[in-house]
Amino acid sequence: MEKTLIRIHPVSDPEAVYFLQVSWEKNISSGFGIILTDGERAWTGTVSEADISREAADMEMNREKYVEELKKALILGEESAGKYNFTVSVDEENTQCHFSYERNLKDGSFRLGSLKLQKVSHPADVVKELIGYCLDCLGGLQVKNEHLQKENERLFCDLSDVEKRLEKCVEAKEELEADLYNRFVLVLNEKKTKIRSLQKLLNEAKESAVDTQCTRDGIATTQMATEKEDDYDGSTEEESENLIQSSLPSAPERRDSLLGSPDVISTAPRRKRRQRTINPTGTEAKIATYETEKLAKEKYCSSLWRY
Repeated sequence: MEKTLIRIHPVSDPEAVYFLQVSWEKNISSGFGIILTDGERAWTGTVSEADISREAADMEMNREKYVEELKKALILGEESAGKYNFTVSVDEENTQCHFSYERNLKDGSFRLGSLKLQKVSHPADVVKELIGYCLDCLGGLQVKNEHLQKENERLFCDLSDVEKRLEKCVEAKEELEADLYNRFVLVLNEKKTKIRSLQKLLNEAKESAVDTQCTRDGIATTQMATEKEDDYDGSTEEESENLIQSSLPSAPERRDSLLGSPDVISTAPRRKRRQRTINPTGTEAKIATYETEKLAKEKYCSSLWRY
């Protein structure tokens, strides 16, 4: 059986103090018993399940909601102080006590229930029972408090262990981050070194390609200049021979001149002198052309070097 004990102040006498004990088997909706005492007198009564249903029907209220209101009024006690009013009225013979309870509203109140309590012949026994109940509740609360204290201490110990583990985890995390950072720096430096070496190789390859191209261009230019020189030399020799032949007299004239001339003069030196006179002019032109082309080629190679 479950029991609760609350302290109430009747509306008729706010200074008076009454103790109300409510007991029930499984659920308050199936009925409950009431013991009311002021420390000197005591009254007792019972509310059945039918009484609860009748009160809910009289107030046109849902039965479950009505039971919730009863719990708040008779069980919660001081937690619902000011929301519920209690009335205690004792007859002149002190044989019966009329007890009622109401729900306060903004514009009034409505009665939740009322019943007539019968006088207890030995109120001291009721008071002892209430005191015993209070002591049992106090002992249970103390045991519960000790258990909660032990649980609290255990939780504090667990918290301390968790904090220590957390600190170790933080240290391990920092060490791991530092190690990973160092490894990352090493890998990054290796990558930079490799990139620099690849760039160097690429630049060397570009330079070698430029040198090869310049060499090829120089060879091609030299070949072209050589071919031009050969062509020019051939034409010069033909022109020289034509000039020599045109300057020489015909066969009869040569015979006459040879017969009439006291001395025979060789024409070979004359031809050599003419060739020496004609060839320098053509050679200077070829040299000037070659030097111009060579200067243009050097400028082209230097521009490639800059890029």
